[in-house]
Amino acid sequence: MSESPTLGADVLADTVTQTHAVLHARMRSAEASRPTRERPRAALSAADPFLASTSRHVAAANAVLAPAARRRLDRGQHRARELALQSRRLEVALAQVKAKLYGSTFVVRRPWAGIWEEVERELAATRALELRLVDDLAAASSPEECGRLAERLYRTERRVPTRPHPYLPHHGLSGRLARRVALQVDRFWDTAEGRMVPEPVRPRRGRDGRIAQYLLADPHITG
Repeated sequence: MSESPTLGADVLADTVTQTHAVLHARMRSAEASRPTRERPRAALSAADPFLASTSRHVAAANAVLAPAARRRLDRGQHRARELALQSRRLEVALAQVKAKLYGSTFVVRRPWAGIWEEVERELAATRALELRLVDDLAAASSPEECGRLAERLYRTERRVPTRPHPYLPHHGLSGRLARRVALQVDRFWDTAEGRMVPEPVRPRRGRDGRIAQYLLADPHITG
């Protein structure tokens, strides 16, 4: 059976859309969680999956979508740089969450409401920027190329840093080397802390099936 002419583009768009839906849900769960006497680490346990999955996705987007934009889009270098700058803003916000959770003196007086407001704003801006990139890449690429980008995004997301690193390079050779070093450091601390790192959203060939799974809260959905 021949593949639909827009299927690859749909897979890429759905992967990015669904990933951000999962990230947003995890953000809300982390935001609502508060430590109690019985569960003093409740806030940390709720925030860790959000921080890990968001950090991974940001790194993967810069490793996969940014190079594709540079190669295939008009003003591609500018678009890649725009993604890097927005990623840095989101990672700074994520780092504030991490610092607050661990009692850093730099944010001890900053209220949680302000921190989460910044995170939500930067996550929404990142989502909008990525979706514009995906739309433009779909217009400039074949469906097969878009399908391969979606699969590469998923595979890359499984082997990039799990913590925010806003001040490391985000693209080019220096970005690749920085991610490689940061990944090894993050893996060490994840193991030492027994930290849970969720599986990324996996691309599925079938536009309706993936969204339906999410909306129906399918327990088998990969998140």
